[in-house]
Amino acid sequence: MSLIPATILTGFLGSGKTTLLKRVLTESHGQKIAVIENEFGEENIDSDLLVTESKEQILQMSNGCVCCTIREDLRDTLRLLAAKKRKGLLDFERVVIETTGLADPGPVVQTFFMDDEIAETYLVDSVITLVDAKHANEQLDTRQEARRQVGFADQIFLSKTDLVSEAEKDALTHRLKHMNPRAPIRAVHFGEVPLGEVLDLRGFNLNDKLDVDPDFLKEDDHGHHDHDHEHHDHGHEHGEHCAHLHHHHYDDDVKSFVFRADRPFDPAKLEDFIGAIVNVYGPRMLRYKGVLAMKGTERKVIFQGVHQLMGSDLGPAWGEGEPRQSRMVFIGIDLPKDIFFQGLEQCLAA
Repeated sequence: MSLIPATILTGFLGSGKTTLLKRVLTESHGQKIAVIENEFGEENIDSDLLVTESKEQILQMSNGCVCCTIREDLRDTLRLLAAKKRKGLLDFERVVIETTGLADPGPVVQTFFMDDEIAETYLVDSVITLVDAKHANEQLDTRQEARRQVGFADQIFLSKTDLVSEAEKDALTHRLKHMNPRAPIRAVHFGEVPLGEVLDLRGFNLNDKLDVDPDFLKEDDHGHHDHDHEHHDHGHEHGEHCAHLHHHHYDDDVKSFVFRADRPFDPAKLEDFIGAIVNVYGPRMLRYKGVLAMKGTERKVIFQGVHQLMGSDLGPAWGEGEPRQSRMVFIGIDLPKDIFFQGLEQCLAA
């Protein structure tokens, strides 16, 4: 049986997750989707959306979707759905998980990697984060969960942009890009998103494309984020830099930085260093990904990770005339950029 793709839908309270989910559940898209509502707590804010009277709280819908509400362990629910699919009791091709608005997506993502049975059945396709443009700055200022949701995203949808000015929207977009430069940002209206932009994004698949917003790299081409290994700029953290450059006064603990190098890496040194930093900083490393030039191989090496979990794979060969430049993006909570950069530079081959 081929792996079942899973999409994780996250976003703070009121950002429009349920509106988008209703679209997925009610649209005649011809896809058989199992939707898992991960609402913890006393109140079920979507009680009119979901039928929860059945013992197993699973509902087969007329358009081929399956819907279930859980208040227990996500792993058990994924196992139950897979077992029912194998027995022919449920028919679905993919899973969409809506997390509670207060959730840190990290443990949800890790569920797919920590459990062998889940890992052999499902494949994380992407993490989609909805951001309420009207209330986002306040939420990002006060709630680390909201910042983590942005840091984990493969795709960010901005909702309620009609309630803010163009300048406010641009400022928020700028802030989000500095927290997570690898996630495209798109404004959406009342959850009206083409399903092609929600499903099959392959944000978690290992491939040779390092998704970093190109404007993020261009913006500071004097060497703040985007160093090659000969240059340092240790004078600023992200928030300080943005504050005087763009008149923004936030200093988010979720930040990102990009490391680039023109010399290849020494494989053994890099493995030791990455292992060491993941051991120390893993809980604060939300997402990291790289396309690497490695001494001793003509092919690109692709790696990515979530917290302490990481994987690598051989990608395609470097193209003729293509610069063999390693690029790595790290997104995390107060990560010590200087330590990362110094350590990575020491891993470069002589």
